[in-house]
Amino acid sequence: MNNPIVFSTSTYRYLCDKLVQVSQWQKGHIKTKLFPDGESYHQIQTPIRNKDIILIGGTIDDINTLELYDLAHGIVQLGARSLCIIIPYFGYATMERATQPGEIVKARNRAILLSSIPNCSEANSIYLLDVHSEGIPFYFTPSLRCTHMYAKELIIQSAKEIAGSQFVLGSTDSGRAKWVESLASDMGVDSAFVYKKRLDSIHSKITGVNADVQHKTVVIYDDMIRTGGSLINAALAYHNAGASRVVAITTHGLFSNNALDKINNQGIIEQIICTDSHAHSTQIQHPLLTIKSIDSILYHYLSAHYES
Repeated sequence: MNNPIVFSTSTYRYLCDKLVQVSQWQKGHIKTKLFPDGESYHQIQTPIRNKDIILIGGTIDDINTLELYDLAHGIVQLGARSLCIIIPYFGYATMERATQPGEIVKARNRAILLSSIPNCSEANSIYLLDVHSEGIPFYFTPSLRCTHMYAKELIIQSAKEIAGSQFVLGSTDSGRAKWVESLASDMGVDSAFVYKKRLDSIHSKITGVNADVQHKTVVIYDDMIRTGGSLINAALAYHNAGASRVVAITTHGLFSNNALDKINNQGIIEQIICTDSHAHSTQIQHPLLTIKSIDSILYHYLSAHYES
């Protein structure tokens, strides 16, 4: 098999460059521009007929989702042998189900949209990283081979880097407790989570911590930090329960609405490590934040994909 050619959407060029560097695969080139009326123009300039193609792009908003969709269609139409779509951050994952009448399940709709991309001569594949809900991969049609990638090894490495070998792995709530407990078992450390009491459809109150964290370092893991509210509340709970240090790790750092400043102003969390799965995190410079690249994770999964 020839080495694949790696393309990306405009927003994810940084990750395309990193994957090309670590893999030594060929980088594909795309010409882009905007017409005066705001419409976008794309031209795939690298010959791709009968080639294996990797396309990286996150569904971080509607514009990025449509660019990913258009590029994937173009790659198929230009005669690629195979197409492997990498989505480092699958947006709309918090709308993976309806809880109120009339709510639109956007995660399912996005999966249906991407599933409609025609197959190359070989079936298309899609790779998702640490999705917010384990059910999301099942929204894609069977004709699209969907794989859930895990950043577990990078999380374990990061936890040991900032906390050594003696710490408690904490969750932001009981909903993530099972996953965190499994991860803590792999690390050989104790796990903890906070109890929440739902006050209304929006607000909740933390009522306690389920484990002894007195005089211990707590590493809070959450798959996604958006506004930071859940993380701030959990950090306060562990701090009030006697934790000597609180640090945090997340796969997807969105950090909306000045989240990092709010976390920093609380004065409890000493450091946050997140991956570069979401483009926004790579544009932030903050003393609280350390960024780790997922390039080696992508290379691991993709190497196995092309060897199989």
